[in-house]
Amino acid sequence: MKNCILILCVFISHSMSLLAQVNNPIVSAVPSLSIAPDARAGGMGDIGVATTPDENSQFWNPSKYAFMESDAGLSISYTPWLRKLVSDIDLLYVAGYWKINQQQVLSMSLRYFSLGKIQMTDIQGTFLQEASPNEYAIDAAYAIKFFDKFSGSVALRYIRSDLNNGINSTEGPEMYPGSAVAADVAAYYKTPIFLSTGDGNLAFGLNISNIGSKISYDQFETSNFIPTNLRLGGSFDYPLDNFNKISISADINKLLVPTQNNMTSKEYTDLSPLSGIFKSFSDAPDGFKEELREIMWSVGAEYAYNKQFFVRGGYFNENEFKGNRKYFTAGAGFKLNVFTLDAAYVISTSQSNPLDQTLRFSLSFDLFGMKNLVK
Repeated sequence: MKNCILILCVFISHSMSLLAQVNNPIVSAVPSLSIAPDARAGGMGDIGVATTPDENSQFWNPSKYAFMESDAGLSISYTPWLRKLVSDIDLLYVAGYWKINQQQVLSMSLRYFSLGKIQMTDIQGTFLQEASPNEYAIDAAYAIKFFDKFSGSVALRYIRSDLNNGINSTEGPEMYPGSAVAADVAAYYKTPIFLSTGDGNLAFGLNISNIGSKISYDQFETSNFIPTNLRLGGSFDYPLDNFNKISISADINKLLVPTQNNMTSKEYTDLSPLSGIFKSFSDAPDGFKEELREIMWSVGAEYAYNKQFFVRGGYFNENEFKGNRKYFTAGAGFKLNVFTLDAAYVISTSQSNPLDQTLRFSLSFDLFGMKNLVK
């Protein structure tokens, strides 16, 4: 049946947050917005709010672009998602930036999440047509370096989620494509640490992402929250000598989305996005103890040789009652002149976790360096 297939489609989309038996999970619409898109961060346990800036900073913390050495850059990332469940769910992510001057930066990104091909049938099982559910988001950010050690940014985003390609029938409730707008507010602080082995760096980052409107698939008879998220982190770069460096980083993040099972459907629909953010800090059914369970954390490390060869590892942890995503990650990177190739791999600690064996690939370009090469 068509509606059953659509429900399965929605379930697959939401499986990023419902990967195990949980109680009181936080559920949001468009969960694909929370997927770490790039291989560098993916190799370090999905960490990036305070790590050294790179071309994919748009997702983690656009403020970091103000500290990029090159004046322009571009990155393309690809992730075949949930391959243990299905074979045709993919995430494509493109991000880039351009420095207006030494203090100001403009950046953009596009993410496209495809849920593959769905065979639509009627109640008798007769084939109707094929649908290609998808979600995408496009955003732009402005970053400014306020001081030598501190920068801030604001990003604006348009989100569209089409779970059935606009195909409807008389067999059940109609579904329509949903749209939303959102904003990110971020900050980044970086200070040098002078050591006997060389110059290190200590950095801290903050990003409140997807602060925006709710999304509806039934012309606002009901509505759902998008995954507004608070992310905090720190990073320390330790030079072993002139050629070898180790970076150690940690992030914590919390979804700023209210718990739906505490409200009726009408109360949940009528709750405004801003009220939902504040409510998310105090609405856990089991009180403060459960609020702490909603905090996800990750740690990661990166070893760099001569700024050309990179080896990475990390660990991501989500409470067993809130999703139970627990996995190690490994990654590697290679930089040659103006090109950087990165890859990452997920090693789940649970055999039933469909994230296990997930791969990510990223190819980054130093556009300013390429311009100099062709001169």
